[in-house]
Amino acid sequence: MNGRKYYSTKLWKLFLTCFQCLPLSAIIDDKIFCVHGGLSPNLTSLNQIKNIKRPKEVKDHGLVCDLLWSDPSPKNKEWGLNERGVSYTYGEKIINQFNQVYGFDLIVRAHQVVDEGFEFFANRSLVTVFSAPYYCGEFDNAGGMIIVNEELCCSFFILKNSEIDENEKTSNISPPKNRTHKKK
Repeated sequence: MNGRKYYSTKLWKLFLTCFQCLPLSAIIDDKIFCVHGGLSPNLTSLNQIKNIKRPKEVKDHGLVCDLLWSDPSPKNKEWGLNERGVSYTYGEKIINQFNQVYGFDLIVRAHQVVDEGFEFFANRSLVTVFSAPYYCGEFDNAGGMIIVNEELCCSFFILKNSEIDENEKTSNISPPKNRTHKKK
C-alpha cells in the first residue's frame, strides 16, 4: 500500500522517521546475529554498527544500505552485484567467514519473500524469515516468525495464506471505502 496515496504525507514522514531510528542489528546471546538484509563488504568490525548514529537516512550505498538491503545468493560463493540494483549479494563462503570470525551460529534476516515463511541457506547457518503472508496481495507466500528459546533452539510459527480471511487480504490492498482523512 502506498502511504502517500491513502494517508497524509505527515503520517508517511513519521513512519520514515521511525524506521530511521530503529536498530540496524541485534545479537542474541552472542550466538545469533539478526539483521534486516544481511552482510556488507564494508563491515570489518561489529563496533562499526554500534557506532552508527541514529536516526540516519539510508543512502544507496555503504554499510547501512548493505545491512538493510543485501541478499544471500546461491549463484556466488563470495560477493556479487544485487539484481535489485542496490547493495550486494553474498554467498555461503562469506556467511561462513562472518560466523566464524564473530563466533555466531546463525544469521537471521528478512527482506526477501520466501514461500513457507522461512528458508535456510548455507547449511542452516543463515535463515530468512519473512513475516508478511500474502505479501502485497501479489504473492501466495506464508508468513513466518522465529521463536528462540533460552537454549537458543529455534522454532517457527507459520501463518499460511489460507489462514487469512478474505477481508484481511483485500484490506491489505486498499483501505475501506468509508474511511475519510482530515487535514489538520
